[in-house]
Amino acid sequence: MIRLSGRLRSSLIIGVQGIRARKLRTLLSMMSLFLGVLAVVTVQAGAEIAQRTLLANVELTMGKDGTRQMYLPPEEGVIPTALDTLRGRSDAVALTSVHAVIGEPGVTPVNAGGVSFDQPSYGPVTDSGIVCDARGCWGHLGEDRQARPPGQAIELSLTAMTGDLRQFRPFQLESGAWLKFSSAPSLSPGIVLNKEAAKGFGRYRVPAEMHIDGAVANATPRIVGVVDDGSGAPNAYVRADELLNWFPIERLSGQFLEVLLQPDATDVEQTLRARLVAAGVPSEQIMAQVINSRRSIETSLALMRWVFLGMAAVVLLIGVAGILNVGLATVGERIEEFALRRAVGTPRALLAGIVLAETLLTGLLTAGAAIGVGVLALRLIGPLVSGRGPFPQNLDFPWQAGMAGVVAGLIAGLLGGLIPAIRAARIPIATVMRA
Repeated sequence: MIRLSGRLRSSLIIGVQGIRARKLRTLLSMMSLFLGVLAVVTVQAGAEIAQRTLLANVELTMGKDGTRQMYLPPEEGVIPTALDTLRGRSDAVALTSVHAVIGEPGVTPVNAGGVSFDQPSYGPVTDSGIVCDARGCWGHLGEDRQARPPGQAIELSLTAMTGDLRQFRPFQLESGAWLKFSSAPSLSPGIVLNKEAAKGFGRYRVPAEMHIDGAVANATPRIVGVVDDGSGAPNAYVRADELLNWFPIERLSGQFLEVLLQPDATDVEQTLRARLVAAGVPSEQIMAQVINSRRSIETSLALMRWVFLGMAAVVLLIGVAGILNVGLATVGERIEEFALRRAVGTPRALLAGIVLAETLLTGLLTAGAAIGVGVLALRLIGPLVSGRGPFPQNLDFPWQAGMAGVVAGLIAGLLGGLIPAIRAARIPIATVMRA
């Protein structure tokens, strides 16, 4: 082991001396290899950023990996049983949604049907309750909301929660504050808007009156914050106990209920399942699954990543060919040097190691330059695109891309220097006599 370590050290020292003595050729080799390594770094960085972006969006809409997810059927007595079971639990949250209209009562909302505010203005509501304009007809408002005059009101989906949903879905707080579940429920329900709903309230002035079909009276909501929940439709979040002050729990019968549980909250799941079955709910209708967002994303990105890595490998092979040509020319010029080293007892393996050390160091230097360019480019572009469109807020250079660049540089140096190293090791000692 000591002898091998000495040979390795000698190869590296002589290789560094060779690079310093032939700076121009080293620079040409790096230039031919640079684009290939940069392509590998770019593909890997793009794949990692895309995976982070998709995973963040999926976590916002579905939940974190490992979360237990239960769907309860719209049977009578399901919601009261679930709310009673989960009362005071911090490791499980139940949520359901109802449609709400905030603004002038008895009018057609500006976004009839609760659609995005970026849609063009809507046409009149037909007698059947379908919204029509030049693009076609869609939606259904129900018999009690048909043929109403247009007015200053916003329709959205109202998600009622029994606890803090952000432990399962990491919503990003844009402004204000999130709901607090430790205090007593207020008669003026506090709501947190998503970005799309906040866009509507920023464009239109609407009265602070919230109407929910089936409620005993219209409530006066308080907007306490805005979050990014990854949804393109207007949505708001409210405490379930504050909603029930105005909305009888019996009216929630017929609504699906979603329950999110921590991975270790098996006792809550078993208790809830047992109580529902005892209440007459068929066990086969109680569906449960474990959220595994990363697996589905990696499967969808794997094919795309390999296709682009294949294209980057082609560019990298062109750089390998450049290193190979420079290496063969260098060995041809150093025939006498290598023959003399053989004559004084230098092993063939050490001669091959000297050539390989030069090409491997060239590959590492090229990888360092490519990674540096990638980091600099991301620092320049990152502040311009962070938080815009699909890009996440913190756009950092992924270390996986740096490792891929180092590996690509080493592989290119190995492939480009292997044939010159073999040729250098096979130089006969008699060559020095001819010199």
